[in-house]
Amino acid sequence: MTRLSKIIGATLALAVMAGFTGCKGEKKGSGKTKLTFWTFQNAHAEFMQDAAKTWNEQNPNEQIELSVEVLGYDEMHNKLLIALQSGSGAPDISDIEIGKFANFLKGKNPPLVKLNDLLDMDHLIKGRFNPYTKNGNIYGVDYHVGAAVIYYNKEILDAAGVNPDDIVTWDDFYRLGKIVVQKTGKPMATVESTEHWSFYPLIAQQGGDFLDKDGNGALDSEINIKTLEYIKKLVDDGVAQIAPGGFHHSEEYWSFMNNSGAASIWMPLWYMNRFTDYMPKLSGKIIVRPMPVWKKGGARSAGLGGTGTAIPSQGKHTDLASRFMVYAKASKEGSIKTWTLLGFDPIRWDAWTDPAMKAPNKFTAYFGDGIFDMLVEIKDEILGVNGGDKFPEAQTLVQKNVMFKVLGERSASPREALVEANKILNSK
Repeated sequence: MTRLSKIIGATLALAVMAGFTGCKGEKKGSGKTKLTFWTFQNAHAEFMQDAAKTWNEQNPNEQIELSVEVLGYDEMHNKLLIALQSGSGAPDISDIEIGKFANFLKGKNPPLVKLNDLLDMDHLIKGRFNPYTKNGNIYGVDYHVGAAVIYYNKEILDAAGVNPDDIVTWDDFYRLGKIVVQKTGKPMATVESTEHWSFYPLIAQQGGDFLDKDGNGALDSEINIKTLEYIKKLVDDGVAQIAPGGFHHSEEYWSFMNNSGAASIWMPLWYMNRFTDYMPKLSGKIIVRPMPVWKKGGARSAGLGGTGTAIPSQGKHTDLASRFMVYAKASKEGSIKTWTLLGFDPIRWDAWTDPAMKAPNKFTAYFGDGIFDMLVEIKDEILGVNGGDKFPEAQTLVQKNVMFKVLGERSASPREALVEANKILNSK
């Protein structure tokens, strides 16, 4: 290499480093500390900007200026992973979707800040932190619990003479579902053939999971097999039908349900804003109930889906960034705003009984104001799920292989599909 090329190379390296370090928190001339935040959701960006405003009102001696960048889903996660692997260029605060979070916990020392000492776990739904924890250390805080619930179309159930509160177990759901089909000609429920939301809540509430506690594949457990056999039975016997479009987020599905296509759907509580945004005709018709149990006394929910917000350890202001983020998402005030601004079920259960949770908004207008009374009743039954390095691949295998083969193309039995998928998972 010539002397000139060495000089050029060194100059370029310095320029790149300068560009990276400019992304980190800086002290502004105004006395505010600049913190950068990456997300892939506009709603999350607005939520954190509101939190920065209230933080500044309450902390006059620790003012922050939050610079937010909203990126595409894959772009943001890829860019963050490269920054963390290279050791520079990461933001001070970043969202990481639950299905991707395990990718950022690999290795002995994840490049994220431990948050244990800042979290008031006595008032938080503990199981909700499982996907963001490694070796007892918590690295992320979710926006919501994502409690699995069942949404019933009461108008359809009334026409069939079925009381939703008589549906206590999944056997009741099948039995009374057949009556709904007979009396109304409408399916009791819809299930997904290209996603995991119809399957995951049902195994999670039994203590089943995609991975075991050591992070190894557990797709072929007897709980998982029997649960998928039950879902297949619902479809085979006409109690349920495959969701139009294959999943519960398709335009075809929303149109189908908006016209009272089926009597129920089970999804996490965050699905409420899909009803309000895409199924307006059902306003006042949908009631929210705990999931049926598999046996008397069993758990009636599980915490699913979500996005963990983390603090990259390479930042200049990790302490301030950590305290601000935990305030935004895990304080009682922040948890209340999780509901009032985002329509999500907060991770702090003591926020659920606050009068603000019953104040009129588009969700209480649509579903009524008793949602959090129901959640308080089942708060100790919202089971957590296991995270690990293999979780992203496990989720993809369930979506693309298992559900599609069993319910879509119907080319494999539940046992065959789950055994095959687990072999693929554990071979990697």
